[in-house]
Amino acid sequence: MNKGHVRIFDTTLRDGEQAAGINLNTAEKIQIAHQLARLGVDVIEAGFPAASPGDLEAVSLIAREVRVPIIAGLARTRKEDIEAAFEAVKCAARPRIHTFIATSDIHLEYKLKMSRNEVLEEIRRAVTQAAAMVEDVEFSAEDASRSDMDFIVEAFRTAIERGATTLNIPDTVGYSIPEEFGPFVEEIIQRTSAPDNVIWSCHCHNDLGLAVSNSLESVRRGIRQVECTINGLGERAGNASMEEIAMALRTKKAHFGVETNLDTTRLYSVSRLVSNLTGFAVPPNKAIVGANAFAHEAGIHQHGILCNRATYEIMRPEDVGAPGTQLVLGKHSGRHAFGKRIDDLGFCLSPEQITEAFKFFKALCDRKETVTDNDIEALVVDEILAVNPLRKYSLRGFSVQAAEGVGTATISLWDGETELTDAATGNGPVDAAYAALRRLMNIDPELTSYRITAVSEKSDAIGEARITLRMNGLSAHGRGASTDVIEASIKAFVNAVNRLYQFSAAKGVALDVPHAC
Repeated sequence: MNKGHVRIFDTTLRDGEQAAGINLNTAEKIQIAHQLARLGVDVIEAGFPAASPGDLEAVSLIAREVRVPIIAGLARTRKEDIEAAFEAVKCAARPRIHTFIATSDIHLEYKLKMSRNEVLEEIRRAVTQAAAMVEDVEFSAEDASRSDMDFIVEAFRTAIERGATTLNIPDTVGYSIPEEFGPFVEEIIQRTSAPDNVIWSCHCHNDLGLAVSNSLESVRRGIRQVECTINGLGERAGNASMEEIAMALRTKKAHFGVETNLDTTRLYSVSRLVSNLTGFAVPPNKAIVGANAFAHEAGIHQHGILCNRATYEIMRPEDVGAPGTQLVLGKHSGRHAFGKRIDDLGFCLSPEQITEAFKFFKALCDRKETVTDNDIEALVVDEILAVNPLRKYSLRGFSVQAAEGVGTATISLWDGETELTDAATGNGPVDAAYAALRRLMNIDPELTSYRITAVSEKSDAIGEARITLRMNGLSAHGRGASTDVIEASIKAFVNAVNRLYQFSAAKGVALDVPHAC
């Protein structure tokens, strides 16, 4: 093992997707996985195969399509979990089973209801089972940072004896501070006395805003795999942010003395892709990839930058792939330039998808004076990636009118066999359109959130609608984009209903029930 190399273990598709409000479909997960591979991550934790048939299928597809990184599937120590993880990753060029069990007394008493000896026996059985299936086995001691030192050392020694090749020390609830976590990690490594071929890992959560700091201190103390996510997504307050860890290790290389395999010039585009597909916006002041990360407004700062960029920039925008200048595309642009911009924005589309996207782009150019990067991203996500071959409904046409606060809407949908048309009134055009859609679809989901924003700054900007629908215990997000905000809102509703049907089919929950009159 190269002591000067730190593996980057990305768990955006597993822990990141567990963030409340995120539901990625298989096509979206594969897009992200391809871009993570191009970014140069060492390990992609593609999902939790035992969680659902859909998750198993997504991990399996990623394992078959994404060949360079290690592809890991998460599993509890349960026999059936490990079997599902193996089924999902077995076709990977470099498969890994990542199994875990809690080791803190509070988890043992209240969650597992197991003794320490029972946990050790569970580790023996699970790691032995996993090691018989794949050569690369990772073991994690959940809630390690609140575990007894003697017991966690024994747990890790047990995992090593049974074939674990990577040992992960998680700060599962983000409880630690660097001055505690660093010595804790160092003592575990020293006392466990693992063979040289075993890699030590950390997985830090951000509940106290210290995930990146704890991860970096762990690297200084001997950790050689850091588990993190794009944009810091994850449970509760999220995980350590990959882009922040990568650029801290690069910018302060003299301090840490290690390197990663990441092509940092792709960080910005991958961040935007993940933001677009998850619906989680990147805050403007987010380190490394935020819109203001390389923006300078104060006069004294601007003067310093004009004299020498190093006065106020410790990194260059191009180091992370952030645009120094914006490439503006318009109706005179050709397909080649458009395809290059799609690639620069972090999408991995087939030639056929690029051709289809170019048609939408040309149509948009006739409706807008200037087409921005944000417009192109919205177009690709809405018109290309959001297309689901299993969708139940597609929008054929609509007409809305509003007068003195009362809206009237007529909607036409295609259900795969028949064109359906109906009309309704409501409190404004959007409410009327949603009432008509409910009548057409014969369901009455609860609208739990509705948000519409402009993706650029002019009056002809594309409006992006994001909504959440809930019905029969299922929740689905929908997204729509158009220069017409009413059309964007209708597209978002149709998209969310299609996702509801997709989820209902996977979970065996019926949706076709009459709406309330």
